[in-house]
Amino acid sequence: MTGFGQGRQSRNRPGGSARALSEAYDTALLDLDGVVYYAGGNAIPYAVEALEAARGGGMHLAYVTNNALRTPDTVAAHLTELGLPTGPADVITSAQAVARLVADEVPPGSRILLIGGEGLRVALLERGLVPVESADDDPVAVVQGYGGPETPWSRFAEASYAVGRGLPWYASNTDLTVPTARGIGPGTGAAIEVVRIATGAEPKVAGKPLPPMHRETVLRTGAERPLVVGDRLDTDIEGAFNGGVDSLLVLTGVTDVARLLAAVPEHRPTYVAADLRGLLVPQPEVADGGDGAFWCGGWTASVSGGALLLDTTADGDGADAAGALDPLDGVRALCAAAWTEARAGACGLDATKALERLGLV
Repeated sequence: MTGFGQGRQSRNRPGGSARALSEAYDTALLDLDGVVYYAGGNAIPYAVEALEAARGGGMHLAYVTNNALRTPDTVAAHLTELGLPTGPADVITSAQAVARLVADEVPPGSRILLIGGEGLRVALLERGLVPVESADDDPVAVVQGYGGPETPWSRFAEASYAVGRGLPWYASNTDLTVPTARGIGPGTGAAIEVVRIATGAEPKVAGKPLPPMHRETVLRTGAERPLVVGDRLDTDIEGAFNGGVDSLLVLTGVTDVARLLAAVPEHRPTYVAADLRGLLVPQPEVADGGDGAFWCGGWTASVSGGALLLDTTADGDGADAAGALDPLDGVRALCAAAWTEARAGACGLDATKALERLGLV
């Protein structure tokens, strides 16, 4: 497998790998919030140690974020402070993706109405475009990205004036929310809705899960065997699906097991792990036991009466030295049962008792 664009692959169970993922893939394409650090900027437990071990084994680490506010230099400096030495070239943002998209469609040196922050400004300048502040500054296009919670309402009005005059409109991403240290706040997508309501127009979007972001990632990383690592089904995992590459979902961010079990095909990851330590180990196979039952690591999952059921296998395979089974193996088995039952839709099965068995309710 080389790069992205190899075709979408629907799955009805998590995949297995006999080798550690850090050995099976040459590049980890890592989301940041909920994967490497929390919204407040502090590292998630085990993240730094796991990533340093993966890099020490030869895996290239690249950080791919829909956040268009911060520059690659700023992100790299933050990661370095956390104990992950990182250069700006290892950071790929939706601001860079949308700037390339615009540059491919307008003449060099064009004026672009900027509605966003410093990350988007730097990305436009990198492409030889000229950011301007007003619809009256003769822009040829409008580019909108996250500008932070202090963005004045007048910026959305300025975008609306320009888009209303017929200028092409581009957006870094459409994430409706953004995690912050104080809670969940409105994201770029919420701001885009303001302009959409005022104009009735639709922007061209670059960020995850859409192809321009993958194009930018491949061009900047040169990944041959990439593994997308994220915590969001609708951006990270769907983006990997759209790009035809494998993905690892870590359960340290916004996605819980109930959402994972209900995932539609484009939101089903190749692998599932509790945290980034999952990069350093092989991934167990989920076996089809027949009659709708699936086995993984000593657990067996099935469907009966509109509910997901979970039990242990008779031989107890998968138990550690203390005789305990890994709850994540139970999650993997449940995914196989739920996704197989749902086929191309979202699973509507009752998973309450199964998750109680795993201590996840």
